[in-house]
Amino acid sequence: MKILDKYLLKTFLTTFTTVFVILFFIFILQTVWLFIAELAGKDLDLLMIIKFLAFSMPRIVPLVLPLSILLSSIMTFGNLAENYEFAAMKSSGISLQRAMRSLTVFIILLSIVAFLFSNNVIPYAEYKFINFRKNIAQVKPALAIAEGQFSDVGFYNIKVNKKTGDNGNILTGVTIHKKSNVGDGSKTVIKARDGELISSEQSSILQLVLNDGFYYEDIVPEKYEDRSKMPFIKSSFKKHIINIDLSELNNVDVNDESVANTNTMLTVNELSYTLDSLNKNLKNDIISFSENSNARIRIPGNTKRKEFKIENSFPEDILSLYTKEQQIEILRIATSTISSTVYSIDTSKTELENKQKNINKHLLAFYDKFVIVFACFLMFFIGAPLGAIIRKGGLGLPIVFAILIFITFHFINSFGKRIAQENEMSPFLGAWLSSILLSPLAIILTYRATNDIGLINVDVILAPFQKILKKIFPSQN
Repeated sequence: MKILDKYLLKTFLTTFTTVFVILFFIFILQTVWLFIAELAGKDLDLLMIIKFLAFSMPRIVPLVLPLSILLSSIMTFGNLAENYEFAAMKSSGISLQRAMRSLTVFIILLSIVAFLFSNNVIPYAEYKFINFRKNIAQVKPALAIAEGQFSDVGFYNIKVNKKTGDNGNILTGVTIHKKSNVGDGSKTVIKARDGELISSEQSSILQLVLNDGFYYEDIVPEKYEDRSKMPFIKSSFKKHIINIDLSELNNVDVNDESVANTNTMLTVNELSYTLDSLNKNLKNDIISFSENSNARIRIPGNTKRKEFKIENSFPEDILSLYTKEQQIEILRIATSTISSTVYSIDTSKTELENKQKNINKHLLAFYDKFVIVFACFLMFFIGAPLGAIIRKGGLGLPIVFAILIFITFHFINSFGKRIAQENEMSPFLGAWLSSILLSPLAIILTYRATNDIGLINVDVILAPFQKILKKIFPSQN
């Protein structure tokens, strides 16, 4: 390795390490803010908080790494250009591509590490993170319920005035609002003098034992005119037990995804196997739905088309052949059959769309493993020539350019994924949309930096206006 390569590599690594640590710390603070409701006021010891943050850290790397490469590239090559070191290299016959050679090798190695990290470490950390959040509530059940405020736990909103006991499992002044799973507007309120939380590490069920309380439940009458009376049931109890499924605590995710979608916890091989199973399942469901629809309306599935000879002609109004009572019954049956068929089609359509969306999420997770590899190259080949063009190092102008470019990249990436999840775009295009749109920028910047062309050619922009001014004021030429 030549002296120049060592110098450039040392300069870049120093800047990259500093930038990566700072950005990683900033994103960690963002994670703490997102999960502040789970961490604050729940008597978590320092070790649990450290584990909580440690399991959430790996998911930050795909965001921090490309931005760190981009900012480091701009700052490194901007400093070289600002201090006229590039001018000295070019006078010695060293081009920009030659100066970038050693750093390109480093980016290749870094991209391989990023792929291995994304394929192995992040899925494992996601698995540990989700299970750790569940285990916290199992070991210390009081953590699932905050004191003095309503806590959303499964199908219940629970509020307690005070928590006591070694693990805070003794509750005083319990108020519970039960969510209606029917959607008819009914409400259930449970109030108790005190209660106790009981859990086991071997079970995901949290048991809430209530003492000396009342149970109120609204009743929604079938007849609309009776609803204004607002009837309800009231009962008292000495002891009442509620079982809460703690797995509901895992339904919150920083990427706005349900824990049931395990795509973030799978490697490339596991995603390939899962996608194969999901596609086969979807195909079988479509075939089954088609056969059931044909059977419902009595259309032969595999028979060839036959022509039937009709000897006797039917009247235009076939219903006229029946009595009024029979006509009413026929129309009622037909209406019921049509409504049932339409409902079946709508239900099946929704189920098939949801399964396709689930497949799209798995495909996006599969492509994301490779997008991060290309993103490292893309950010480097944008940042390095851009730094050489703007000729500014430090933390001023480079940060502005880096933030603008990264926000654009991240916005397009999020936009493409969201559309792809809703089946409005192919998952491949949704995952690679940001890379496809920003690749021409990397090519243009590299070309302009190699040929010593500025970022913006002012003469090209002003030339049309100068021509117009010459035509308007010819005497001033």
